[in-house]
Amino acid sequence: MRTFVLSVAAVLALAVTGASQSASTAATAVKISATAFTPATVTIATGAAVKWTNGDTKNHQVVANNGSFASASLAKGKSYTHVFNTAGTFRYHDALHPTLTGKVVVQGPPPDVSIGATAPILNFGQATHIGGTVSSKQAGETVTLWAQPWGQASPVLLATLLTGTGGVWDYVVQPAVLTVYEAHWKAAASDKISVLLRPVVHLAASKRVGFVRVESYRSLAGRTVYLQRLTRFHEWVKIRRVVLASGSKKHFFLRLPRGRYALRAFVAGNQVGAGYLDAVSGTVRVRRR
Repeated sequence: MRTFVLSVAAVLALAVTGASQSASTAATAVKISATAFTPATVTIATGAAVKWTNGDTKNHQVVANNGSFASASLAKGKSYTHVFNTAGTFRYHDALHPTLTGKVVVQGPPPDVSIGATAPILNFGQATHIGGTVSSKQAGETVTLWAQPWGQASPVLLATLLTGTGGVWDYVVQPAVLTVYEAHWKAAASDKISVLLRPVVHLAASKRVGFVRVESYRSLAGRTVYLQRLTRFHEWVKIRRVVLASGSKKHFFLRLPRGRYALRAFVAGNQVGAGYLDAVSGTVRVRRR
């Protein structure tokens, strides 16, 4: 269950970055294939853009390692463009094929205050570090961290922090829904980054009965979870619709023919609510004699 599949619409991907948009000037092109980003490293000036185009038959998704930008899932021939407004080195990967990685080197003056997330995608209930550096590199500088949860009209002050050695600042957050973060130092504002959330899905199954429970910020009573089976072609197919009851959980009967089965539970982000991604449980193996 380690592959992250972000099925939120493109408007959500734009909310993640704030700076991602169609560039008015020519963008540096990166082609996505089944085996690599080409070129794997590009060097651009501050304010320039990079455009990724999927040349593969499979879907791909461009995600910054620090969460500063993320595309929607790109089908064959589709593109994603991001404008880089601050200098630095931005490493990224393919969320659907994590072995594919790349790097964008942005040359120019350093940002006044930087920001990044240790883990830009969390399971509900998890925490992550939000941190960065001020360009003075001095300890004792005051940095304010602002947060805007999904659906909230404007950001609110989350914390007032003092920098440590080298001008580094850090804060632990535990968002309940997709949240956009921004740091301020003196008159400077950092880029906006987002931390995305997935619900936590639990599945237990035996020969004839199963149990599913979903953890999120809200009750999911009446919402749908699908039981899936792994086929001999290594594809997950739906075999049962389960409607959650009180407590966001449900016991159900299993009517499986004889054989061995690999099962999992799948819940779509739109069943959990705005600001959430799709999620699956761990794989459960059942043998019916």
